[in-house]
Amino acid sequence: MEKTMSRKTILLMAVVTGVIVANLNFIQPIENLIATDFGVSKAVVGILAMVTQLGYAFGLLLIVPLGDIFDRYHLIQFMMILSIVSLIIAFLAPNAAVFAIATTLIGITSVAPQIIIPYAGYLAPALQRGKVLGIVLSGLLTGILLSRSFSGLLGSIMPWQDIYLVAAVIDLIFLVIVHRFMPKDQRGHQDLNYLSVIKMLPKLFISQKELRGSSINGFCMFGMSNVLWSTLAFYLADQYHLGSNVAGLLGLLGIAGVLVAPWVGDLVDQKSPKLTIGLSMIFSGLAFVIFWLVGFWIIGLIVGIVLLDLGTQFSQVSNQAIVQSINRKQSSRNNSVFMFSYFLGGSIGTLSATWAWGKFGWSGVCVVAFVFLLISILDHLIVGEPQKLNTEE
Repeated sequence: MEKTMSRKTILLMAVVTGVIVANLNFIQPIENLIATDFGVSKAVVGILAMVTQLGYAFGLLLIVPLGDIFDRYHLIQFMMILSIVSLIIAFLAPNAAVFAIATTLIGITSVAPQIIIPYAGYLAPALQRGKVLGIVLSGLLTGILLSRSFSGLLGSIMPWQDIYLVAAVIDLIFLVIVHRFMPKDQRGHQDLNYLSVIKMLPKLFISQKELRGSSINGFCMFGMSNVLWSTLAFYLADQYHLGSNVAGLLGLLGIAGVLVAPWVGDLVDQKSPKLTIGLSMIFSGLAFVIFWLVGFWIIGLIVGIVLLDLGTQFSQVSNQAIVQSINRKQSSRNNSVFMFSYFLGGSIGTLSATWAWGKFGWSGVCVVAFVFLLISILDHLIVGEPQKLNTEE
């Protein structure tokens, strides 16, 4: 294990994390295009977006714990290969049913970032763990943001299926880079039984207060984020008569979250994760107040998106720092529990917001977000977060 992490290693982990997680979000700005091409309703496309995240959630639950058992250097590459195959199936899908299978597989196989994140936490010195995780997570958020812009812009100039082919080629290039430059896992394979590891996951959630609090907060904050991004393309088309390219461009506003991620990591290290979690709820809550009251003005959307992405990033960095500080020997298992809850919240946010859009329009979408916010506030008050991170090696 490295006593210190080189900037090259940290940057590599951040970039690869962003490239792989991008696969999950290509569908969001092009939902209208998919609905038109396959001749299905917006509600059906909302389900397609949901199963991507639901597949990812179950991949997190069943695959990420393997990081505590197998050599992570090889496991990351194996999952990247499976992800490339899934992207190719999506590119070739002749109908919505096959595409649903492909997009579920994309979700399940795109879990390498959640193997990389605890690996980065394992390699980082204890007093710098928050900062290192902040940088790696800024790569994650960058991938999410650029994937929406990438997908939305390409969807306006070429068949939407080609987006998945281009993504497969990019992932293949980075697979070669990972094979050449990713640090080898000095632990090797561990003498752990897979079924025993999986059976332990509910016990970890129940027995570790910090993990429980972070999991509930992540569920709610990512749920709120997906409430917006799963319905924004519909709202832009209905309110402004704008297409997927604009939905993609608005995704770039989240660059504010990327820029503050290392600073948030420092704030978690030096101050308190309780403070930064509180700020995440304030930012996300204000965002939806703005969406509801002045979302019919484009400036309202812009300000709200910046605030929401800040809230999402504050939550993600803070919770990852908490989770990775609990127990280094079971970091992948703790991360699996946390990220399963995170993307379960995202998938429920997507489905409930798409349903609310069809029934009640934009106001219904905002009400769904406030339900998530209320749950997060109750979690903050009842379960809470640690005042300081555990810095024991």
